Amino acid sequence: MNIPEELLYTRSHEWVRIEGDIAIIGITDYAQNSLGDITFVELPEKGAEIKQANMFATVESVKAASDVYAPLSGTINKINQDIIDSPELVNRSPYEKSWFAAINIKDEDEKNRLLKASDYKSYVEGLGRK
Repeated sequence: MNIPEELLYTRSHEWVRIEGDIAIIGITDYAQNSLGDITFVELPEKGAEIKQANMFATVESVKAASDVYAPLSGTINKINQDIIDSPELVNRSPYEKSWFAAINIKDEDEKNRLLKASDYKSYVEGLGRK
């Protein structure tokens, strides 16, 4: 399982790449693998406000539909049209080509609620033991 060190994570399996006051958001390798072949992605509109821990996107796969939760609060400044047109990209490249949205971060302190890669790895490994 791929868990890049430079990213932050949520317990609901989203990742965040912080670039100044911008956060780029996607779902983890663990999430895409658990979902199976992704067939549809629904993203919010540019300009939409999202709130940490609230649903902001939906992913459908051959197995199930799943909500995607905002790891941080902010305003959507860009969405990844490529994954709407080709949702299978999420399975092939969850960290590079398959980001969901970029946001202007509203509250920097919310980053403190996210997991570092080592903590996320321990969390996911614990899920496998249940």
